[in-house]
Amino acid sequence: MAKQENQDDQEYRARATALRLLARREHSRLELSLKLRQRRVPGDIIESVLDEYENEGWLDDSRFADVYARQRMDLGYGPLRILGELQQRGVHQSPECLDGMTEEDWCRKATGVREKRFGLADLSEEWDEKLRQARFLNRRGFSSTQVEAALEARSPWPAAES
Repeated sequence: MAKQENQDDQEYRARATALRLLARREHSRLELSLKLRQRRVPGDIIESVLDEYENEGWLDDSRFADVYARQRMDLGYGPLRILGELQQRGVHQSPECLDGMTEEDWCRKATGVREKRFGLADLSEEWDEKLRQARFLNRRGFSSTQVEAALEARSPWPAAES
């Protein structure tokens, strides 16, 4: 009898904890699983709770990926960094919001990030500064083509047509 109550108690605790975490923000299945493991919830209970929450629609990796990617894009990160961070969080598919972006859109984003941080001064004679800005944009997750386009920009890109 005591073992059954303990089992029910752990399952209830796992459900409550997972729901509380999901109420704060979207999580990937891997993130939620790791957080429950940190709370010493047994693996079989974690899997059953996460399966149930996926069936209910409360836990969805594609929705998490889309929300996460949009937030990171708004913060000025590029596609390479966003995809890498998603893979670290257990999501191995590219979200729709990233798939919908063209190379020109990413070049526009990279130029916007550069303008906000450094301005759009001509760097043709200043190799050290050009390298510094290129490294910054690379760390932000922009490809070399996108970085090159941003470094050559002398004025902001025209707004994308909606």
